[in-house]
Amino acid sequence: MVAQILDKLPKSVDSTTITLSNRPFGTDARLLSSLEGITIDRVGLKHGEKIFLSYSDQAPLNGHGSVPKSIATQPHNSSNRLNGLPILPSEDVIITEVPLTSPTTTIKNPWEVIQQSPLDDRLDRLDGKIPRLRDQKMCRHGPKGMCDYCMPLEPYSPEYLADKKIKHLSFHSYLRKINSATNKPELKSSYMPPLSEPYYRVKRDCPSGHPQWPEGICTKCQPSAITLQAQPFRMVDHVEFSSPALINSLLDFWRKSGSQRLGFLYGRYTEYTEVPLGVKAVVEAIYEPPQMDDADGVTLHEWENESEVDQVARLCGMQKLGVIFTDLLDAGAGDGSVVCKRHIDSYFLSSLEIAFSARLQAQNPKSTKWSDTGRFGSNFVTCVLSGDEDGGIAISAFQASNSAVEMIRADIVEPSADPSVMLVRSEEEDDGSPSRTRYIPEVFYRRINEYGASVQENAKPSFPVEYLLVTLTHGFPTESTPIFNTSKFSIENREVIGESQEFRSVAKQLDVGGKNPEKGVRSASDFHLLCFLHGLGILSKEEEALLCRVATTHDLADVFQLLNTPGWATLLAILEESGERPPKRPSPFSSGAADGSAADEEQLAKRFKRASLR
Repeated sequence: MVAQILDKLPKSVDSTTITLSNRPFGTDARLLSSLEGITIDRVGLKHGEKIFLSYSDQAPLNGHGSVPKSIATQPHNSSNRLNGLPILPSEDVIITEVPLTSPTTTIKNPWEVIQQSPLDDRLDRLDGKIPRLRDQKMCRHGPKGMCDYCMPLEPYSPEYLADKKIKHLSFHSYLRKINSATNKPELKSSYMPPLSEPYYRVKRDCPSGHPQWPEGICTKCQPSAITLQAQPFRMVDHVEFSSPALINSLLDFWRKSGSQRLGFLYGRYTEYTEVPLGVKAVVEAIYEPPQMDDADGVTLHEWENESEVDQVARLCGMQKLGVIFTDLLDAGAGDGSVVCKRHIDSYFLSSLEIAFSARLQAQNPKSTKWSDTGRFGSNFVTCVLSGDEDGGIAISAFQASNSAVEMIRADIVEPSADPSVMLVRSEEEDDGSPSRTRYIPEVFYRRINEYGASVQENAKPSFPVEYLLVTLTHGFPTESTPIFNTSKFSIENREVIGESQEFRSVAKQLDVGGKNPEKGVRSASDFHLLCFLHGLGILSKEEEALLCRVATTHDLADVFQLLNTPGWATLLAILEESGERPPKRPSPFSSGAADGSAADEEQLAKRFKRASLR
């Protein structure tokens, strides 16, 4: 009976507090644990009588979980006391992101269970107000007063954004704006997460009770009509390349082969002070995955060691930020100029590239406690190296909008042969039968017609790709201070142009057999070299973490610690045997140049004698 009662109660119930009574709020209630082994007839209960239960929930641990039974019942040491009270033993619990099975799965109190990035937590604590100086003409108060003309502005102030020519709100500014409209403290209402991701698919498990789609559908589970409009905010505001050498190394492949190239950006996210509550992506390395390059595009192959590269990046304090690819065509003038393909009259990002970017953003969602599903958008960026109007090579940075990511995920749109337009898919398959895997709602977009009026147009069969794009700014720092101080090691997957990663190159860069081993260790500050050494599997996890710390922090104490590890000694021994051997020293018995030339002629005669055909 005890097991049957516990199965019908919540899991948070403390089983030691359950009491039974034959009347509500009865004074004769007895603990359930005290009735173990006693029959129902002995208690005096008969078939059909009601039993009233009362219980208490388990005490919370640090405000998040419940106290394990082993902790609640174990005796406490009298010496572990604070202010005369015993200290309960506890352990640090790392809050991880809750795995979501569906974007429609909502999380109760996401601000308690979702772990954001430290940058988001830091920006959430900032006030974000934009200070203003005292207006000499309009302010009538003293130096310590404040009025409407000098009070700080909100980070989403339209006047400030227009004055600074900021096209999009930052994510945290947009969050402050909608949160102030969703949750008003003066109303004393319950808190609601202000963010919600778009969802354009048929909802599963409809409460109406009809069969699952495609057998049945109703207004509760079918998606509403989609009206496309420019996204007013962006998840990342700026992309900063730590060194121009990153771009030059990617361009070298196109200069040597004439084919396009793609690479993934690795670095970190940090605060961007040029925009209120802004975020910028600082690129420290570009990794080029296996691919087949052509003059008009790139075909990606299976990236088998992607998780290993991500692991090396985490050891270096980095993460995957985005993707960059080239789209260059020589103008044929002989001065290094290129053709300008992307401009205001053609396109900035083609429909195929938007679909590619949207899929990558869907694979890298952003965790946030301000969304009812625990995630919202993505910080993944897309950069393009292409020709500008002056014939030079320029960088452009973009993101696909949240609506574009969901439309790709719902299979509503598909790329077109015309790069400037996106096609809306048909509800029928290629053979004419109705599709059982996708539901296509009505799609509209608004535009300014020839009379200057805003009109709504049907997006079928196609619509401009500008409605699915968000532009970012980009640039280089004034003083370049990259965390990797060398880029001499060969880049991976470039065998097609005669560049390969070999032991000989590793031995040369680490200065194996040299007189200054500290210099050789510091030469390992190269992301491509670190990934190659990780693939060898010679160093242990602790030694590899120490090597990555040396490569990024350049601490002399860590350098000497690494030199004394057995893994590093094993690596140097292997490189001495298989790497580039130093030239032989001259014989100490040679007395002069004449004797040396005679010895060389003798050795040459011996070699010819061995090579004789007889």
